[in-house]
Amino acid sequence: MSNKSLLSIERKNVQELFEKNDSLFLIPDYQRPYAWTEEECTVLWEDLSSFALPENGVFDPKLEYFLGSIVVFKNHDEKFEIIDGQQRLITLLLMLRAFYFTLSEIETSSNLSLLDDKEIVSDVRKNIGKCIWHTNEYGKPYRDQLKIESRVATEETTGELINILCNGVINNDSKSRYAQNYKFYQDKIRDLMNSSDNFNWLDLPNRILNNCVLFPIIAGNRDTALRIFSTLNDRGKPLADSDIFKVQLYKAFSAHGKKENFIEQWKELEDICAKMFPSDSPMDELFNRYMYYERAKEGSKNSTLIGIRSFYERDNYRLLRDDHERVFKNLVMLADFWYSVFTQNEERFSQRTLKKLFVLNYAPNAMWTFIVSVYFLHNQDSFDDNKFCDFLDRLTAFIWAFTIQNGGSSTNRLRPPLYKEMINIVNDKELTFSDYKFKFEELDSSLKKYNFSGQAGITRSMLAWWTMNYNGQGLLPLAEDLDIEHISTSGKLVNKDRYKMLGNQSLLEGKLQNSAAKFDFPNKIRYYTKSQIREILDIAVNSKNFNVKEIQQRTKKIFESFMEFVRENGLLVY
Repeated sequence: MSNKSLLSIERKNVQELFEKNDSLFLIPDYQRPYAWTEEECTVLWEDLSSFALPENGVFDPKLEYFLGSIVVFKNHDEKFEIIDGQQRLITLLLMLRAFYFTLSEIETSSNLSLLDDKEIVSDVRKNIGKCIWHTNEYGKPYRDQLKIESRVATEETTGELINILCNGVINNDSKSRYAQNYKFYQDKIRDLMNSSDNFNWLDLPNRILNNCVLFPIIAGNRDTALRIFSTLNDRGKPLADSDIFKVQLYKAFSAHGKKENFIEQWKELEDICAKMFPSDSPMDELFNRYMYYERAKEGSKNSTLIGIRSFYERDNYRLLRDDHERVFKNLVMLADFWYSVFTQNEERFSQRTLKKLFVLNYAPNAMWTFIVSVYFLHNQDSFDDNKFCDFLDRLTAFIWAFTIQNGGSSTNRLRPPLYKEMINIVNDKELTFSDYKFKFEELDSSLKKYNFSGQAGITRSMLAWWTMNYNGQGLLPLAEDLDIEHISTSGKLVNKDRYKMLGNQSLLEGKLQNSAAKFDFPNKIRYYTKSQIREILDIAVNSKNFNVKEIQQRTKKIFESFMEFVRENGLLVY
C-alpha cells in the first residue's frame, strides 16, 4: 500500500492480516491502554466457538465470521499505526498465543491420544506462529520479533504483553489485563480439549485463522485515519471526544519536540478526571468545562447548545493545533482546581468557601460548573478566596431564585444570563446579573407557591443552602450520601400539604434517613442524634413533637432568610 493512496479497504482473514512479514502493527503512544476484561473476552470466545464449531457438527467452509473493521495508516517506519481496533487485535493475538502454547505442548509430548495426526498440529501451530512473529522462509519464528508493538505511554504493563507473546508464560501474581485474558483463553482451550468428543477441537483455531475476517481500512496518512476514527465505534463502545482532542494535542506537542512531557501530563489528567467525574468519558467533562472559557473570550452569546467536538474541531482543530501550549496549560490548571474542590482542599480554600462549593454541588443543574470554570481561569493568576466566596454567594442566589421564579431547573433558560456574565468575567467586570434582577413581590410569591416536593431538584438545593447556613454547621464531605428526610410524618398531626412543606424537610445522611423514615417523630430522635447536620441535632434535642406550628415557623424562617440572601447579593428590586 502506497502512502500516496488516500484510502484502501480490504477484506482479509486473520491469517492474511498478520502472516506477511511486512505486516507490522504499531499501537502508538497516544492510544488508550488495553482495557478488555473477561466479559468482552467471553463474548468473543463464545461467538467464535459457536461459529466455528456448530452443534450439528456440519461446517460450511465458505462461511465467514465478521470481526469488524480496523483503521490504520502506514507511518514513516513502514509500520501500520493502529488508530482504531487495538483491543480486538491484541485480544486475538492473546487467544492465538494460548493456542500456540497448547499445540507446542502437544507436539513435544509423546501422547497424541487427542490428535492422531501430528502434521495437523504442526501446520496449525506454524500458521499461528506466522501471525505472532516474523518467520524465516521455512516458517521458523524469530521469537524476539513480534508482529505487533505497543508504545502506549500511559500503560505500565506493556512489557507483560511482550513477554506473553514472546514466551507464552505469565507471572502467577500478575494482575494485568494481558495476563488475565491470556490465562482465560488457556483455561477455555483446556476445557474445550477435555470436553471434545463430537468434533475435532483443532478446527477452532484453524477456522479462526481462515474463516474469521476483518476489514482493514488503510488510510494514506494519519489525518485521514483520524477522520475515519472519529466516526467509528470500537465493538459498540462510542469513542470519547477527548480521544480525538488528545491526538490533535499529541501531534502539536510532538511537532515541537515535547511529546514525552505531554504524554506524562495527559496520563495525570486522565487519573485526576477519572476520580472526579463519574462518567464513561471523564476527560470529556474537563474539555466541556474549559470550552465555556474559550467561548467567553470569543464573546459568544449564542445560547444554542453546542457539542464539544463541534466546538474544538472548528477550522481543523485550530485551537488545539495552533494554541496547544496555552490550552493544555489551562486544562491542567482547571483539572487541578476542580480536584481541589472535589477533595475539599482546606489548604487552597477557606472553610467558608468550601461550604459554598458544597451547596453548589446541589444545584439543580450543571450550569454553575461552567461559569465557575470561567471565573477561575480568568482569575487564576490573582486568585482571591474572599472575592471568590462573594462570587459563589451571588451565583447561588441567582440560580436558586431564577429556578424558583421560572418554575423549574431548565438549563436552557439559565444559559442566556450565565453566558452574558461569563463574557463580563473575562472582561474584568463584576458578576451583577443586571438585566435579570428579581422583583421582590414576584419572587416572594413564587417562593411561597412553589411545590417543594422531593421530586423537585430545587428542593435539595434549598435544603443544602439552608443546612450550610445554619448556625454552627460544619463542612460536610462531598461524598456523603444525603437524602431528603420528612421530619414529621403525615397523619393526625400533619396533613399531606404540610408534610410536603419545606419546613418539614431536611437533608439527612442516607443510612440514617433509611432507618428514621420508618418511624414517627419521637422515634426518629435516636437516629437524628447520630447526624452531622447541626439543625437536625437541635431539633432532636429541643422539639418534643415536631408539630404543624413548628413546620410553619421553620418554613417561614427559611423563606425569609432566602429572600434576605437574595437581597444581600444585590439581586432584588422593589
